[in-house]
Amino acid sequence: MTDPSFENVAVMGAGAIGCYFGAMLARSGAHVRLIGRPALVEAVARDGLRFEGVGFSGRIAMAATTDPAGVTDAGLVLFSVKSSDTEAAARAITPHLAPGAVVLGLQNGVDNAGRLSAHVTNIVIPAVVYVAAEVPTPGVLRHNGRGDLVIGAFGARPADDGLLARLAAYLAGAQIPTRISHNIEGELWVKLIMNCAYNAVSALGRSTYGPIAAMPDLRWVMSEAVREIIALANAKGVRIAIDDPVAAMLRLADSMPEAVSSTTQDLSRGRATEIDYLNGYVVRECGARGLPAPVNRTLHALVKLLEQARS
Repeated sequence: MTDPSFENVAVMGAGAIGCYFGAMLARSGAHVRLIGRPALVEAVARDGLRFEGVGFSGRIAMAATTDPAGVTDAGLVLFSVKSSDTEAAARAITPHLAPGAVVLGLQNGVDNAGRLSAHVTNIVIPAVVYVAAEVPTPGVLRHNGRGDLVIGAFGARPADDGLLARLAAYLAGAQIPTRISHNIEGELWVKLIMNCAYNAVSALGRSTYGPIAAMPDLRWVMSEAVREIIALANAKGVRIAIDDPVAAMLRLADSMPEAVSSTTQDLSRGRATEIDYLNGYVVRECGARGLPAPVNRTLHALVKLLEQARS
């Protein structure tokens, strides 16, 4: 941890993703403040965050608050709210952001960075997140696998390279492997592919990723969902950042066999999911272009039915 401009860190949206990366930074010496729900704040204030990880287990002391003003004086803000909350959360933190603060977007979906940038004047760096983490109870973070990021800048200029390199080095110093991409849009679409293939199926089947990818019929379903997204990307002129998205999607379960999708976690808690910004996004964008999306439409509809039943 050698860059003092990032030492004060705020996590706007302290769910599983925000807690994981906040905890990793705190373990490496950063001053971290979590901004989350009252139950989380109470537990962390009382006992610290209980981290149950692949290579580490223990309690990590961090500050926590429910107030968006908790971003005040932070040099780095991890923005990890649900996609449906992007605009409201952006408006809530904007009056409190330090002029030079960098906002790192740790969200699903492909359009959140743009929606966030519409409300904040600070530099927004989109990130693609690959980590299997869950919060089984408030104040407890369970890490099931991976924990790496891909960062970049839309329409990157040469001046952006220095900031990206500094941020990547800072994160790597906290044992967060971070790769810089000059095609961050294509990287976000890779993550969209992974989410659209696994999240709904995991939630509907109440399964971790390993058993899903082991079933031939489900491999076919997920592969067809991905092919629909590839057709959409081609229609939008998006260059997906991998050569064979179907094969890459099927390999994901090998590195995260115990992963529990965020959609599964949301449904288990009776909360709204991000499915409208995943398979639902694909359905809307395909519909606007006259492209078929029967598999994504089916997965989206079934998750919406579960949401309705548990609301």
